[in-house]
Amino acid sequence: MAALILTRGDVAALLDLPDCINAVEEAFRQHALGSAVPPAVLSIHADHGAFHIKAAGVYTPVPYFAAKVNGNFSGNRERFGLPTIQGVIVLADLNNGTPLAIMDAIEITMMRTGAATAVAAKYLSRDDPSVVTIVGCGLQGRVQLRSLAAVRRIVEVHAYDIRAGAARAFALEMAPVIGAPILPCADVRAALVRSDIVVTCTTARRPIVYRDDIAPGTFVAAVGADNPDKQEIDPALLASAHVVVDVLDQSATIGDLHHALSAGAMQCSDVHAELGDIVVGRKPARQSSSDTFVFDSTGMALQDVAVAALVYERATHRRVGVSMDINAT
Repeated sequence: MAALILTRGDVAALLDLPDCINAVEEAFRQHALGSAVPPAVLSIHADHGAFHIKAAGVYTPVPYFAAKVNGNFSGNRERFGLPTIQGVIVLADLNNGTPLAIMDAIEITMMRTGAATAVAAKYLSRDDPSVVTIVGCGLQGRVQLRSLAAVRRIVEVHAYDIRAGAARAFALEMAPVIGAPILPCADVRAALVRSDIVVTCTTARRPIVYRDDIAPGTFVAAVGADNPDKQEIDPALLASAHVVVDVLDQSATIGDLHHALSAGAMQCSDVHAELGDIVVGRKPARQSSSDTFVFDSTGMALQDVAVAALVYERATHRRVGVSMDINAT
């Protein structure tokens, strides 16, 4: 059987945000229902960067397996003129191991990460018009804001980045996209305390959001920590909030939760829920307008499976991509 080869351009043309959000919500549901193969995560450090490998499978509604290999090399642009992050996803039939597709991973990773925040916001943020602060105004910050706008009415955005020019460019580009004013800010803490929703999507290695920065009732999505040396959220904030994770074992190892556990501020039993348990109604979502929630989003392999499967099915239907018989001799 031939496998499809899909470029980043192919993937981008096949993906749309609403269906991506639906696919990721279904991934959380299947994870909670036990229909998924337990995910595996591996990090391999190199001299100038690292590789992150995530893999999982799901039996319903269609049996798929996917493995993603992403390389993250921060000096690539200066040294080689290459992107910082590059990667591929291999999608296979979970019943027999047949490779179905090899596709670029970057668009899928960005979109499913934003979609996970949207699903969490749908269940955990207040449903009244929202003031949002985005901390980290790169490509992921853009996807995060678009994803939030798909599930919540946004009336104002504060944009913060350690590079002031990046925040200004973000504001100019994204304000017409979401139809709300975006204010670049130099004082992130002043912006945070006025926010209903906060998203951190940075490469920080020490806290940038503290307990005193967050008003009661705020929803915080911590997106940046995807390995043990990254940290965005003060352990005291996590200890004082309702913490929801994508995968508990993973967050306890590489997420912001990991730092709160190491500091003795929390135990795993203090975590409110995995998001999938809230999606299926096993655990409660927001009970009060004053409840503060932190979503520790480390990136679930099952999200990659769900979105890669969506891309593959659309590609076969629309005859996009190049077919290659990789078993040919």
